Amino acid sequence: MAEVVVIDDIIPRSPVDRLKRDYSKKELQAEFDADLVSAVIGMSRAFMVRALDRPGTRPRVFTLAEVLTLLDVDGFQETFIPRSRIPKYLLEYSATPPSQIPGLRRSSRQIGDATLCVGDARELIPRLEAGSVQCVVTSTPYWGMRVYDNERNIRWADGESCPYGFEQTPEGFIRHTIELLLLLKPAIKSEGSVWWNIMDTYNTRTPIRGNAREWLDAMGEKSGSRKGWTEHSACRHSAGHMYLDDAELSSIPSRIAERASRIGYKLKSFITWRKHPAMPEPAKSRVSRQAEYILHLTIERTPFFNKEAWQALEPDLGGPNLRHESAEKITDVWSLPTSTGKNGHGAEFSLALAGRCIALTSRKGDLILDPFVGAGTTAVAAVLMGRRCLGYDISEKYIDAAENRLKVATKDGQLSFDDTMDIESPNVDAAETHASTA
Repeated sequence: MAEVVVIDDIIPRSPVDRLKRDYSKKELQAEFDADLVSAVIGMSRAFMVRALDRPGTRPRVFTLAEVLTLLDVDGFQETFIPRSRIPKYLLEYSATPPSQIPGLRRSSRQIGDATLCVGDARELIPRLEAGSVQCVVTSTPYWGMRVYDNERNIRWADGESCPYGFEQTPEGFIRHTIELLLLLKPAIKSEGSVWWNIMDTYNTRTPIRGNAREWLDAMGEKSGSRKGWTEHSACRHSAGHMYLDDAELSSIPSRIAERASRIGYKLKSFITWRKHPAMPEPAKSRVSRQAEYILHLTIERTPFFNKEAWQALEPDLGGPNLRHESAEKITDVWSLPTSTGKNGHGAEFSLALAGRCIALTSRKGDLILDPFVGAGTTAVAAVLMGRRCLGYDISEKYIDAAENRLKVATKDGQLSFDDTMDIESPNVDAAETHASTA
């Protein structure tokens, strides 16, 4: 019998926890790998030795006593473990624990140069060969915005157990995003790139729906769309956060960007994706949104970057949109269409966005990874551009959709009209685009 998974409502009541200091002498002398401590503390090793009054040294380990000192240094900010839990994490989990999702049947499919895997990204990412991935292109779930197929609780390093995107606070979602980025780091080539699509979320009391169409139907009071509060699979509340008030923007993308830098990524660009057309919003006290964001993260200061490859692309695959963009200079504002949303996924990724990222930071034959592949847009773009691709998703339904799209793309060498979108055609069916859960 299939496991019945109940999705909990999101009630952002920030916990009140305090840092414990009464450790035994043996515990205080325990030593931990310097790179792990750096990632957990969110400070560079050079800064840590200066804060500990050990200039000019490069220790390979730090003791718990030194970690407690660093937790009191001005400028500390958590990365993927809350401050109060860091000593416990180091003492009990020197390596990140596995997810152990129950009732998930794992499988893989090979379609040309693409491999699609049914499985949890949190569990599969650490199995990647070191330095094997040239480019990561993904759109993850957003915090508290969608119910996806085959949701499963994931056991995270901070102690929370929930599907990705169903954390009780935005801070939990940010921590889990940083945990995934940390797990990805060893697999990325030194000249490689990570393109991470993310949208901000308002701390608002709202039902959590399956796709943007449900939201638009309810907003337009379409017959049968006005469900009661308790009729939805899950709801998000707004009271109880330590500082966010009702209807306040959570500032999630910028906070992820800062924490990614703290765990050793280089933040190359914070890109604004100007979506057209934009989703209509009933905003009476603020401007309506038309943007999502893409973080361009790298391992080294000078990654592989090929502007000429972007210039040679067709607009449908992410080339210059001459109505809104220059063909000579690519900036940090991208004017790209949303997807049609016709491939069985409630929040489908943009083909043009995936293609642009792939063209800029990879060569033919390179391996592209999408750990939240959804309906397979990144895989389709990669295969059409002569790259190899590896995609993960916990939903067999979404992997089936991705496999079907890839078969069309590899057979015909191009997508059908229904799979792409004319650069100027209107579409309100999938204006908020983000991929399925881990």
